[in-house]
Amino acid sequence: MIRNRPATFVVRVAGGSMEGAGIFDGDELIVDRSLEPGEGDVVIAVVEGELTVERLRLGPDGPRLHPANDAYPVLRPRELTVWGVVTTCPHHLHR
Repeated sequence: MIRNRPATFVVRVAGGSMEGAGIFDGDELIVDRSLEPGEGDVVIAVVEGELTVERLRLGPDGPRLHPANDAYPVLRPRELTVWGVVTTCPHHLHR
């Protein structure tokens, strides 16, 4: 699950914006900071000083961050820093 150990981190999710993608509040994500983010990747991004996990969409009007839950808005940040690309979301099966 980890290809580049020095650039890989585990991040715990807080919130429900990615439930439609199978990423739930409290899940742990494996994030690789060495990967180049591309169209459709699930990324950890910095928006207005806060970390968020969303799906990256690239278009002629600039990057957008799409949630996988209709209760959350699409983010169109003026400045966007992608902190890393989510590679895996392992789910714990035991409490």
